[in-house]
Amino acid sequence: MNLNDAKIAVVGLGYVGLPLALEFAKHFPTIGYDISQTRINELNDANDLTRETTAEEIKQVLKTNPAGEGKGLALTVDVEFIRDSNIYIVTVPTPIDRSKKPDLGPLISATTMLGTVLKKGNLVIYESTTYPGCTEEECVPVLEKVSGLKFNEDFFVGYSPERINPGDKVNTLVKIKKVTSGSTPQVAEFVDSLYRTIIEAGTFKASSIKVAEASKAIENAQRDVNISFVNELAIIFEKLGIDTNDVMEAAGTKWNFLKYKPGLVGGHCIGVDPYYLAYKAEQAGYLPNVILSGRRVNDQMGSFIANKVVKIMIAKGIQIKDSKTLILGITFKENCPDVRNTKVVDIYREMSEFGSKVTVFDPWADSAEVMHEYGIKTENDIEKIKEHKYDAVILAVAHDQFREIDLGSLKNPDSVIYDCKGILNREMIDARL
Repeated sequence: MNLNDAKIAVVGLGYVGLPLALEFAKHFPTIGYDISQTRINELNDANDLTRETTAEEIKQVLKTNPAGEGKGLALTVDVEFIRDSNIYIVTVPTPIDRSKKPDLGPLISATTMLGTVLKKGNLVIYESTTYPGCTEEECVPVLEKVSGLKFNEDFFVGYSPERINPGDKVNTLVKIKKVTSGSTPQVAEFVDSLYRTIIEAGTFKASSIKVAEASKAIENAQRDVNISFVNELAIIFEKLGIDTNDVMEAAGTKWNFLKYKPGLVGGHCIGVDPYYLAYKAEQAGYLPNVILSGRRVNDQMGSFIANKVVKIMIAKGIQIKDSKTLILGITFKENCPDVRNTKVVDIYREMSEFGSKVTVFDPWADSAEVMHEYGIKTENDIEKIKEHKYDAVILAVAHDQFREIDLGSLKNPDSVIYDCKGILNREMIDARL
């Protein structure tokens, strides 16, 4: 295949797929496919609710005539519309189920759909995060079965793990080095050259698809384990009456000390990917103790924070039942509308179980999405929040807007202010994580 002949279809237009489609559309005829007509309508109106791209960036490449030739981006929910493409890039979610096992449903569904349009000479590149071996062991057989074509003879696959950091306007898609791989040496070189077209930071060609898959899995597992260590320290130091951030600041004066902070570890990457690696390890007959212990520590932090807040409230003589708690933020990270796998929900549920009446304020989160995903009503109007006084205020997410709020105006005289992110002035808080 020649790059000059590339016709790209990006399957899945979320946090990963949309920025990718926009960049490829600057160089190649590109189609963005999504199963949501609502999402397609929004993007055709140059409105990206993920806030990863701007209206100007979308309008720059959006085709006014979707059937027109040449580079640019067309958007569709119609599978037939992507049939003429020859490179398919899959960027669908790979979540975990209630048992914290990999949920390959969206990935297999997208793969099955591609099998119906796959032709000889086509290339399918997966970006969705998964475990080592998934592309070749789970996806390829589906492509072969549905298409009737033979792998590495009639069609080929590649894997290039996504490295999108939601809400980060500095380390964007083109600024982060891209790992690439292919099912044959020739395909690997082609996939690498394809991504070199758009990635300013350059690429790294992995020795195999499994290596590329594993590299993504350990990126997030490493961060998860490191943060879990600091979170465990926070639990220990709380019992010892020591401020964890003070300890980390002192220890950080040594040149080789890794400066991680305690916190809630949610989201669709760090909070999920380690379970994919653990799943594959267990299939291979090994129980990954370090990875799973890190997950156990991080998964309990919401409960730890809520219990700490309640202890301080009791010490101040505040009646817990029917008390009013305000949680600032519900997205999984700051300055980002993504609420997938947010651990702030654990704080909400724990405080509610104690009998407190909890209000969640988040100007970034979509209220309808939070209600649909978690059954939690949220506010995004600060004026409504100011109508009440709260017995406990928990800063859970470090949105820039929260730095400007006068927390003193929201609290009763003996209220508790707990800072999960370590961004508030120490004189105004009762405790921090």
